[in-house]
Amino acid sequence: MNIEIRTDKNIQNSERLITYVRAELNAAFQRHSERITHFSVHFSDENAAKGGADDIHCMIEARPAGLKPVVVNHRGHNIDTAIHGAIDRLKRSLEHLFEKKENPRAAVPVFAEVNDADTEDAEDLKD
Repeated sequence: MNIEIRTDKNIQNSERLITYVRAELNAAFQRHSERITHFSVHFSDENAAKGGADDIHCMIEARPAGLKPVVVNHRGHNIDTAIHGAIDRLKRSLEHLFEKKENPRAAVPVFAEVNDADTEDAEDLKD
C-alpha cells in the first residue's frame, strides 16, 4: 500500500506529519490492505495565517485494486480533526463500494419456463 502525502505552502510537511498520517491510515484500513493499492493525502490551509474555523482541508484519494478511485474531503480546525473526518468518510465509502461489489442487488432475473400446456391455456383464454 503506497501512501503519498502533500501539503500546500501554508502547512509544513514534516517527517512527524508523514509518520502520523501513515500510522492513522494503516490502522484504519488494515482490514482492506490487500484491496487498496494507493492513498494520496492532500492538506491545505485555506485562510493561511488568518486562522478561522474549519479552515484546514484534507482530501484523501484511495485507489482500490480493479476499481475507480474514491475521493473524500473534510474540513477541520486542525490537521487532526481534518484527517480523522476524512478517514471516517473514506472508510464508509470504501466499505459501501466493497459491499456493492461483493453482493450486487440486481441479480440476474430467473424466468419461468414456458411449456406447451401453458401456451394452449393462454390461447384458449383469447378465444
